[in-house]
Amino acid sequence: MNQNSSSGPGPLFQAEVVLGLWPIAGVTTVGVTPEDAKRTIDTAIELGISTFDTAYSYGLNGESDRYLADAIRGRADRFHVISKVGQRYLDDGTRTVDSSPATLQADAEESLRRLGIERFNTLMLHSIDENVEIECSAEALCELRDRGLADRIGLCNATDEERRRFQSVCECRAIQCPLNLLESGTLQSVIAGAAANGCDVLVYWTLMKGLLAGKISPDHVFPEGDSRPGYAVFQGERRATAHRVVDGLKEIAGETGRTVASLSVSWTLSQPGVTAALVGARRPDQIREVADARPLNEETLQRINRLVTGTSA
Repeated sequence: MNQNSSSGPGPLFQAEVVLGLWPIAGVTTVGVTPEDAKRTIDTAIELGISTFDTAYSYGLNGESDRYLADAIRGRADRFHVISKVGQRYLDDGTRTVDSSPATLQADAEESLRRLGIERFNTLMLHSIDENVEIECSAEALCELRDRGLADRIGLCNATDEERRRFQSVCECRAIQCPLNLLESGTLQSVIAGAAANGCDVLVYWTLMKGLLAGKISPDHVFPEGDSRPGYAVFQGERRATAHRVVDGLKEIAGETGRTVASLSVSWTLSQPGVTAALVGARRPDQIREVADARPLNEETLQRINRLVTGTSA
């Protein structure tokens, strides 16, 4: 990808792995250290990853922005920085959605200062604020773009209808939404429409909080403070199904010389309309395992699809 090219119609990314910085922010990830965070970003760069996904709310004090700033200082033009505004932490440590124009402007400016850069390559609305019309938030982001603080504007965590409303006010060049082997409903509900309108589609939860990396056993006990047990996929029958899928992926991985994590990310990159996969990591080995993920060949893709649906050849 040409990191300096952000104008013109159509997607910018091409089946790309993006390092998501939420885990290194240390809010819901237990045991993350500044040293590991910085080494993870450095390792991603060494492996050829040039796009990073951060946000104003990634860290109680902007930790992800600050770690990324250290890594790209003096060479920011080599990288594509995606950031998001519209979520922030209150003084009591709770995260809230606030997509009012004044907050979007203030948080974007503060995030740029943390990062030590003059503009974002892609700036996105992080969440829909039920107290603010989406058109109002879209207009505020367009104003930031017109001021030269962002090359492109995008939208996260929105329905297809909300994207169209946003688009009526401000050109939406990219979206973010969840997608993984176990939860693929967004392919039709969100991704198809966005892709048809030339948006980049960046998908997150590609490893479903580590479950699809193949290293969490059925009887794994999460440490206190870990948020993952609260997700439905980690509970009851859904978790049992997930482990059945992971067992099948392990067999395919052994035959193809891949890892379960790499296959899982590659599956998302193989889906129609998807242009990039966001992968969170808090240690160098985690990003090293998936940095070379690419779309699957048809045989492997169909084999995984049959595994997920529980059908035979």
